[in-house]
Amino acid sequence: MLWMLAAIGSAIFAGLTSILAKCGIRQTDSDVATAVRTIVVVIFAWLMVWIVGSFQTIYSISPYSLLFLGLSGIATGASWICYFKALSIGDVNKVVPIDKSSTILTVILAIILFGETNHLVVKLACTAVLGLGVFMMIEKKSSTSPNSTEDDKNANEYLVYAILSAVFAAATSILAKYGISDVESNLGTAIRTCFVLVMAWLVVYLRGKGHLLSHMPKNESLFIILSGIATGASWLCYYYAIQNGIVSIVVPIDKLSIIVSIIFSYFVFGERLNKRTFTGLMLMIGATLVMAIFA
Repeated sequence: MLWMLAAIGSAIFAGLTSILAKCGIRQTDSDVATAVRTIVVVIFAWLMVWIVGSFQTIYSISPYSLLFLGLSGIATGASWICYFKALSIGDVNKVVPIDKSSTILTVILAIILFGETNHLVVKLACTAVLGLGVFMMIEKKSSTSPNSTEDDKNANEYLVYAILSAVFAAATSILAKYGISDVESNLGTAIRTCFVLVMAWLVVYLRGKGHLLSHMPKNESLFIILSGIATGASWLCYYYAIQNGIVSIVVPIDKLSIIVSIIFSYFVFGERLNKRTFTGLMLMIGATLVMAIFA
């Protein structure tokens, strides 16, 4: 039953990613943190390629597939940049569920573009429940200061970035679907992540933030690197579980990473859920698990 432990490990590491990232961007600029973290993720992505032995197939990738892998990488980079920005100014237990709502847009686009109509009623019902759950998770922060209008705008800025993160994440899945039709999935992920790396560092230098690298607190640099390692470890565990276990069990377990993030956000940052947001979280988890089971 090692595959079951690997599936649980995948969920734990995925859940830890956002917590470690939040710890690493308290003073560090989110764009810089994304760029540094991506280096670690790229290393793990190519490690996966080496493990499965798919590197030799890189020469057979068509220009068409490479184009869509590149576009998918750009979308991934945009999603990560927005996600880290949202984490830097918002609570983990608010940002993560909104980011996970990318499932809603992905399901709708997959039905329209790819004709994925198996269990259509279940998918549409779960998508509606997911939407309701996300709506219940959204809480606008209010301010009582004299400059409340400006303060409210800044306090709720995380919401815009979290939604953009979800939109770009959905675009990633759709574009990747086109791009990996004739590409081994791990190799496709590694190539896509290279595009993310280039984009992340371009953003840093085009925004004139290169000098901030030398001002990163050492403890935050460690957390950022650990965040990248957690992502890579999650990928490795997930791959092992999928290869050796029962997919219909592995996928739902992996989706439970959101619970890990919420639990750790409570103990590490003291973030609490009220009755409304807790109900929204339960709706999201339930709908996600049902869709994973019927996938």
